[in-house]
Amino acid sequence: QVQLVESGGGLVQAGGSLRLSCAASGRTFNTYAMGWFRQAPGKEREFVTAISWSGRNTYYSNSVTGRFTISRDNAKNTVYLQMDTLKPEDTAVYYCSADGQLTHVLDGNSSSWGQGTQVTVSS
Repeated sequence: QVQLVESGGGLVQAGGSLRLSCAASGRTFNTYAMGWFRQAPGKEREFVTAISWSGRNTYYSNSVTGRFTISRDNAKNTVYLQMDTLKPEDTAVYYCSADGQLTHVLDGNSSSWGQGTQVTVSS
């Protein structure tokens, strides 16, 4: 239903900031919950954050609460991940996801996934 393309990844020093974007196309974007997951080499994919289709509800993992902010602009079919006070442990490939049910996004069972964008935080 939805195709996703991430962008904005790169190399940043610890304590710095980065903003990721996820551009969506396809049917029913405005009714899709969105989320971000990340995966580092040798580690399992982990939940980062999610947002309801309306943008009224957001969810964050304990590791990023207070540092990361998810938002969406339905008029532009785009979801954003603002990452502040980055730490080396934030280094990972970040994946955007979407699903018609918020619980699917939260559980990592989204029907749509982006290709991923690399985020590297140096110490």
